[in-house]
Amino acid sequence: MTALKKYERLEASGLWRPSPDVQRRDVVVKIGDATLTITDMKEQPLAHWSLAAVLRQNPGEFPAIFSPDGDPGETLEIAEDETAMLDAIAKLRRAIDRSRSRPGRLRFAGSMAIAAVVLAVLVLWLPGVLRSHVLNVVPQIQRQAIGDALLGRIERVAGVACGTAETTPVLVQLAKRTGAKRLVVLPAGVIDSRNLPGGVILLNKALIEDYEDPAVAAGYILAEQVQAEVSDPLDQLLGFAGPVASFRLLTTGEVTQGTLDGYAEWVLISPRPPLPPGALLAAFDTAQIPSSPYAYARDVTGETVLDLIEADPMAGRDPVPILPDRDWVQLQNICGG
Repeated sequence: MTALKKYERLEASGLWRPSPDVQRRDVVVKIGDATLTITDMKEQPLAHWSLAAVLRQNPGEFPAIFSPDGDPGETLEIAEDETAMLDAIAKLRRAIDRSRSRPGRLRFAGSMAIAAVVLAVLVLWLPGVLRSHVLNVVPQIQRQAIGDALLGRIERVAGVACGTAETTPVLVQLAKRTGAKRLVVLPAGVIDSRNLPGGVILLNKALIEDYEDPAVAAGYILAEQVQAEVSDPLDQLLGFAGPVASFRLLTTGEVTQGTLDGYAEWVLISPRPPLPPGALLAAFDTAQIPSSPYAYARDVTGETVLDLIEADPMAGRDPVPILPDRDWVQLQNICGG
């Protein structure tokens, strides 16, 4: 220690006693290797005190009284005129204090690190857990209410849903044939088809008006049901809206108008990853509906939907008609076209 070398030959006289019931005696005090060495006048060692553990009992008063930390009964008195020794002890004590680790700083750094980990957990983990919990506890009737409210906002963008007294029963019949809960035909806005919370499936009117085979519309309906199984539509809404919307839905049972408006615009045009052909083919097989008409409606060349064409579960079979011809023709006028 540089500070120690400056004082390594320093000596001073003092009065020392090992305990309060012993007479004080004259001693010589020397600065040693991080210690105070106390000797008698014949230089016989009496005590060694660690500088790191030296305490001054009467700061600012004289004679200065020192004792080892933890043993205030053993004292060393140094007179006011021994300024060099008193300065040396004070400076060396400060140097030792600076070289010590700072538990407070370490605790602060540790606390900040823990806080950062907790914050990361809250930001990265909690929103997903919250959303998952909401999806598990929201009842079907509430999902339907959210779907209805969302449909109302979508109609502001896409136009009012089509329907007449004659076509409504046919649309219900198509829903039963495909296993859908509710079908809604829109005059515009939606690219082809989309699904909403509560089992609502949106169809662009072109899927009905532009094709002679009802298997095309039925295929899109089946695809939306598979899409809803792969990606819960309520989960999609909450993922779009963020964790605050999940918390609000959990605590109040409501989704704000702003959230519905934003999602209504986004869901109609948002791209979606392609569905696995195996899951689609299984849905067509269960419903006993051919997949080829749907596949060619998606890609007239058939190149990107070859699996749906070559593995059509109804190929070579005579499936039950999706709708009677008369009903299908009537349904094609659902939007007054």
